[in-house]
Amino acid sequence: MNFTPHSYKVLIASSSEKFKDSILPVLTDFGCETIQSATSCASARRKLLEESFDLVVINAPLPDEFGTKMALDFSQNSGVAILLFVKAEHFEETTARVSPYGILTVLKPTAMSILSQSLTLVMATRERLRRMEQKTASIEEKMEEIRLVNRAKWKLIEHLHMTEPEAHRYIEKTAMDSCKPKRDIAESIIKTYP
Repeated sequence: MNFTPHSYKVLIASSSEKFKDSILPVLTDFGCETIQSATSCASARRKLLEESFDLVVINAPLPDEFGTKMALDFSQNSGVAILLFVKAEHFEETTARVSPYGILTVLKPTAMSILSQSLTLVMATRERLRRMEQKTASIEEKMEEIRLVNRAKWKLIEHLHMTEPEAHRYIEKTAMDSCKPKRDIAESIIKTYP
């Protein structure tokens, strides 16, 4: 079952090879092509610093810490989706602590149907985050273009004694006439009049 056309990058943090082996087939069914593993929180943190992942699967506890703090750190400092597997005696407390941060807690041992449902939910959340990240990047690019055009307008006002509407019209008309984006015209004006 391929969830989306994306190829997901997954980090599995688990000290148990048995856990890793049991979850690998399900992850590959969901389009997870790049799957790396870490056997401790320290090595998982290093891997997340070195590259970005779409999903982090944590099988708690890990040898150097339980895994909750690492999950919280990851959720606050990246857009990664997180599945945290815990035993029944830790489930309620852990869920109460991490769910406000968008971390999904899964009871272990778990049935494959529950694992599949959890992955569906987490991947849907990751896709929503991906769209929001793209939208944010697009807005930031537009804001940067507006700032650049405004700087260019001030250069025209200062050096060519145009009014603000004249400078604005000049940039728009030049962009249309040359079939170039306003950003390129603004950059050219800023270079011309430093």
